[in-house]
Amino acid sequence: MTKYLISFPSEAMVLTEDELAAAGVDSRAVIEEAKAAGVYVFAGGINEPVAPVLVSADGTPSERIYPGRRLTGGFTVLELPTREDAVTWAAKLARACHCAQELREFMYDPAS
Repeated sequence: MTKYLISFPSEAMVLTEDELAAAGVDSRAVIEEAKAAGVYVFAGGINEPVAPVLVSADGTPSERIYPGRRLTGGFTVLELPTREDAVTWAAKLARACHCAQELREFMYDPAS
């Protein structure tokens, strides 16, 4: 089976406090559904107040990061048999989070 990343940037969630609370409850319900279905791998939100570091090949950490948009928001990794299944789960999460979700496919890794 293939692993899929379903994610959203934090700026996509333009919600009131009540909507945000409901999105939390609803998204956790989808995660529990994924666990029950045996397709859940990992999920979480980026801890945005904690600054990222870039670690060089020699192990030296730096406060600079790769250019481009900072990684924010939340993500879910599911292992699914088809891309169509991944789209279905992304739609469930989009409804639960009240925002569009980006779907990406991980390359096959025989060691994982």
